[in-house]
Amino acid sequence: MSTAATFEIEFLQYLDADGKLVRDDLPAIARDIRQLVELYKLMLFTRTFDAKAVALQRTGKLGTYASCLGHEAAHVAIGSAMQEDDVFAPMYREYGAQFYRGVKPREVLLYWGGDERGNDFSGPAHDFAWCVPIATQCLHAAGAALAFKTRKEPRVAVAVVGDGGSSKGDFYGAINVAGAMALPLVAVIVNNQWAISVPRSAQTGAKTLAQKGIAAGLECLQVDGNDLIAMRAAMDYAVKRARHGHGGMVIEAVTYRLSDHTTADDARRYRPEAEVKEAWDREPMRRIKNYLMSLNAWTEQEEEEWKAECAAKVDAEVNAYLETKSQPVEAMFDYTYAEVPADLAAQRRQVLGGDAASH
Repeated sequence: MSTAATFEIEFLQYLDADGKLVRDDLPAIARDIRQLVELYKLMLFTRTFDAKAVALQRTGKLGTYASCLGHEAAHVAIGSAMQEDDVFAPMYREYGAQFYRGVKPREVLLYWGGDERGNDFSGPAHDFAWCVPIATQCLHAAGAALAFKTRKEPRVAVAVVGDGGSSKGDFYGAINVAGAMALPLVAVIVNNQWAISVPRSAQTGAKTLAQKGIAAGLECLQVDGNDLIAMRAAMDYAVKRARHGHGGMVIEAVTYRLSDHTTADDARRYRPEAEVKEAWDREPMRRIKNYLMSLNAWTEQEEEEWKAECAAKVDAEVNAYLETKSQPVEAMFDYTYAEVPADLAAQRRQVLGGDAASH
């Protein structure tokens, strides 16, 4: 038999787990030390915020919350590689990307506190809201990418999905149309190894998650998702080629979920302790910090000063969240329909103290 086609998936990494370079052909971001420092500072701010949000949930001041612990490099790289007029379609834990794009921490807290005003967040108004239904955001991003191509706008849609979400039909449908129509869509699979309690090994027989894009005709790349430089280089490449009409791309960011899936989960029930301990040795913050310190671009004193500043900034955002007045109870009826159906209008009157018997 002859060969119809052959494929391969490349793996991109610049920094090892200790923050040492593993290759010499450095991308532009690696030479922009000032920007690397700013991105690291955002990673540290995001981790500070994340810890505070978990503490708020544990003390009853926040609803169920999805932690981003261990994902900071991937998320900050995604957000910083995008232009303001690009469209971001997150799932529900990409806070580092959203902070870079202007979303306020208090708005994240409002959302997880059960107040939908959090979804009317700062930053680009065309970005999509948080998406808890798994992988549907990929279709939203594909639709935006189709609009960009139809209008001949040099804009890119970026969607983030988890390893479990990449098994959903929504994801496959999105990348299939992106490949068929050469849409400017960048689909990032943040492979944190666990879809709640389902391990990566039980989700798919594919050797990589990146290769799922091959069937759609998209360029594919697997990246060390704990390596800020590699993630940003991959995003720069994918966004540039999409913006210039060369089609979409699937990027698999290999990382690890260091936290529970959400605060409603207890990962100790299904994850081996040794596995988590090993993952902490590969986590993203330590490696970029070590790299910057090896260049004398960051010091322990700057680290402690910035941590203190982060704590103060986060406390201010928490206070702003806690001081936000709750919406009146009738608001639950007022913002869904242009013309409120009769049954909901009756319920609204009842809530406001009307005569229930007359309804």
